[in-house]
Amino acid sequence: MSLFASLASGVSGLGAFSSALGMISDNIANLNTIGYKETRAKFSTLVTETSSSSAFSPGGVQALPQSLISRQGLLQSSTSATDLSIDGAGFFIVSTRGEPVDQDSEISFTRAGSFTPNADGFLRNTAGFFLMGVPLDSAGNPPTNLILTSLQPINVSNLTSTAEATTSVALRANLQSTQALNPAIGGGTYNAATVAGSMSGYAADIAAGIIPPVNGVKPDFQTNVQVFDALGGVHTVTVAALRQASNLWNVEIYVDPPADVTSGLVGTGQISSGQVAFNGDGTINSAGTTATLLTPLAVPWTGGADAGTLTFDLGNDGLSDGMTQFSGKSTIISSSVNGATFGNVVGVAIDVDGVVSALFSNGLAKKVSQIPLSTFQNPDGLTRRQGNTYTVSNQSGTQNLKLAGFGGAGFLAPQTLEASTVDLAGEFTNLITVQRAFSANTKVIITVDEMLNELNSVKR
Repeated sequence: MSLFASLASGVSGLGAFSSALGMISDNIANLNTIGYKETRAKFSTLVTETSSSSAFSPGGVQALPQSLISRQGLLQSSTSATDLSIDGAGFFIVSTRGEPVDQDSEISFTRAGSFTPNADGFLRNTAGFFLMGVPLDSAGNPPTNLILTSLQPINVSNLTSTAEATTSVALRANLQSTQALNPAIGGGTYNAATVAGSMSGYAADIAAGIIPPVNGVKPDFQTNVQVFDALGGVHTVTVAALRQASNLWNVEIYVDPPADVTSGLVGTGQISSGQVAFNGDGTINSAGTTATLLTPLAVPWTGGADAGTLTFDLGNDGLSDGMTQFSGKSTIISSSVNGATFGNVVGVAIDVDGVVSALFSNGLAKKVSQIPLSTFQNPDGLTRRQGNTYTVSNQSGTQNLKLAGFGGAGFLAPQTLEASTVDLAGEFTNLITVQRAFSANTKVIITVDEMLNELNSVKR
């Protein structure tokens, strides 16, 4: 009977709009939930009979949820270095366990990037899920093949202290072109290969407290730079110069004090010697310069540190960007060295590629991990889970691990958070619409009830 069908249709309307009300209320409740994606109610008819054109049988309506997971939320600034959001497609991979991925791990995906270190140093979001990443090799490179079993929870407190050995020294200095020749040059007593005739022998006597020195030749110019060994030890390296002739200078490189190295010219700390040639315009002449001064120098440090190598950058051929020879006084213009002494971890930084770097008190930054993203063919088909996370479903397609910025994956936006996609004004509008529709369906039920009462009264 169509009256009972109308009653069932009205009941289905109450159920459908009750479900829609639940979706709206959930959206409003998560207005400030980081990374939340709104759900909308889509209504579909329930048809019980379609074969007759002369009669109609009411079927009703059902409410189907539509998750707008692929919709991008507004990125808002944050002051925490470990707060992250994704600018574009993709999801963070998170786990319920702070252990490497195995067959027992519960992997899920989220856009909620409010990660903070827990008591053990693992990055977890507000729902308690651990952020997963891939460890980097010693050169700071990720593995070539990204698979789930290569993922590990990111820990920012188990990073050890570090130092970095100096490998490069760049010098900018001027050697006076009008410098008078030292008597040792005119008399032929200068000899870089002997203690008695070298500039390093002169410096060794001074270091030993022999004043005036009895060995060596006083340089026309010298400058000191501080370098670091692999253990973070600090050493002084001297570059000394003695004019040999027009456009030609003798140069020695030695360590002060000599006891900081285990070899070289005996007792002087000398690690290299040769001649630097200049062009007529005062720029360096690389072809006329002794090659050993321009190639990596082996430095056998004492104190247990690994032997190091130092490469001196004296400038480019024909340019005045390093050592020069002009008529002005001999002087150091600038010097720069790489490397750093021992330092402790003072912070963590994450860049747009998802690379997690440890920051040390000595100014170094060491890449330790990288955060991959997971993309899906149909992200709106993912299954919603507790804690603002999602899991794979038949509708979403399989997950694909990618580095940020590759293969359609978005970039990471450090120190930002993705806001909820809920539009409060729209939700209130939908709330009014659903409320009116619910009330209308109650009127249908009341009307059918009155008609059934009238029908029952016919028998009386």
